[in-house]
Amino acid sequence: MTPLPPQPISPLDGRYYPIVHTVGEHLSEAGLNRARIVVEVEWLIFLTDHAMFTTSPLSVDDKAALRQVVETFGQTQIAELAEIEATTRHDVKAVEYFVRRRLSELGLDSIAELTHFAATSEDVNNLSYALTVRDTVDQVWLPAFKAVLTVLRGMAEELKSVPMLSHTHGQPATPTTLGKELAVVVYRLERVLAQIEGGEYLGKFSGATGTFSAHLAADPEADWPALSKEFVEGLGLTWNPLTTQIESHDWQAELYDRVRHANRILHNLATDVWTYISMGYFTQIPVAGATGSSTMPHKINPIRFENAEANLEISSALFSTLSETLVTSRLQRDLTDSTTQRNIGVAFGHSLLALDNLRRGLGEIAVNEARLAEDLDHNWEVLAEAIQTVIRAEVTAGQSNIEDPYAMLKELTRGKRIGQAELVAFVNGLDISSGAKARLTNLTPATYTGLADELVDHLDV
Repeated sequence: MTPLPPQPISPLDGRYYPIVHTVGEHLSEAGLNRARIVVEVEWLIFLTDHAMFTTSPLSVDDKAALRQVVETFGQTQIAELAEIEATTRHDVKAVEYFVRRRLSELGLDSIAELTHFAATSEDVNNLSYALTVRDTVDQVWLPAFKAVLTVLRGMAEELKSVPMLSHTHGQPATPTTLGKELAVVVYRLERVLAQIEGGEYLGKFSGATGTFSAHLAADPEADWPALSKEFVEGLGLTWNPLTTQIESHDWQAELYDRVRHANRILHNLATDVWTYISMGYFTQIPVAGATGSSTMPHKINPIRFENAEANLEISSALFSTLSETLVTSRLQRDLTDSTTQRNIGVAFGHSLLALDNLRRGLGEIAVNEARLAEDLDHNWEVLAEAIQTVIRAEVTAGQSNIEDPYAMLKELTRGKRIGQAELVAFVNGLDISSGAKARLTNLTPATYTGLADELVDHLDV
């Protein structure tokens, strides 16, 4: 058999690449290397701005030229770094040599020895990951997440008064509205959204074991913790003053747990919508030219929601592994986190793919109000709750002497299908006030939705 030409192993780099490629802008080998160059360049500028070791601040043009190294980072530079790393066998050292080459080209050899000054590889890496993860969340994942939220919120408000039979334990239960059920999902997701947006991205820059030992040896008079704090915060990150060689990754565990939580809520949404489609509550809008089944022409399969389910499960599993693994390091350092963190983009990629499918899937369904009404009209027994509750209130108010109304309604309705006529006759035969009888005989499954429609308005509170 003739060997295939090189092929992507991950479907994210294959059939799904057009949907998730924006993750690779940040959380890829190239994206990480670009962020490393950002850190190295900004550290050079920072040290010279503070006139460390008799240096002078760089000119505006020199600073711009150095930062342009980041702006123009592309395929040529990616290949150059790969060539350097083939010799160094060390990715961060390759970045250091790459920056030194640029300094030489710009005539800045006099500050070359400040490249990667007093820094361990993890000083550069932890800041680079913080920058790339932050940018992925802010620029890629959150916009996709919010797009799904916007669709869901719109559906919740539009459908807040559309009655629907509830199903607790898979059995007919007290009716609700379709909009209120979607509002529950929106409320849950917005809580997690606030937690994600309020999260910190921590960074350290304190040397081989977090002690500033090399820094102090080079300049005993400098306030290195203050300088480190200023540098890290200048990158838009939160300074972590107490670390080993590595930043402890607790912020990553917190973030990944929250994204995983959002994934699981969305998974719940996908399975519920799938179920409502199977029950006929939602109909799927045919897409021209699309095939539902390879052998059954009539089918429109809910593939958007099934695809979302699978990708949310994969993403959640990876985020769980990340959050559990990254908070542990053997003594002051091991490299398990280095290998693990290379999969952050994969976890976000599968979540992003799921978000895309959910957004598109929600746009390809329509509410079948006739089916909803039919199901409600076939389950008048759900009003048993209302009847026994009204009787209890009547007994308490001295308007009735009925004993054990729950047992009475249980005997009437449990495991049985009864219609409007039977319930009206039953209510009219009860020893309760005329007002209570009027309320109950006017009640239908479609109107027994309580405050469901009003509860949707709590989304704006």
